[in-house]
Amino acid sequence: MPPCPPQAFSNITPKQFAVLAKKAREQGLPLQGNSGTGSSFGGQFSWNYDPETLELKIAVIQPPVFLTCESVSARISAVVEGVIA
Repeated sequence: MPPCPPQAFSNITPKQFAVLAKKAREQGLPLQGNSGTGSSFGGQFSWNYDPETLELKIAVIQPPVFLTCESVSARISAVVEGVIA
């Protein structure tokens, strides 16, 4: 399956990013540091957080088994929006 379209989120403060990273780790996603790659549930993803521009970019390189790009992207958006709301 091809990679999913990347997602970009603006105005993410360092404090909000720390909360997002913690939530991701609690859900089995190894999000450590401002940028990197990881895998979970058979999927692969990358992230890059720039604390100067307050922008977070997340790319799903390979969605987890049995999930579509749309469902993974919706879940990522819901988690991010829940933290920054």
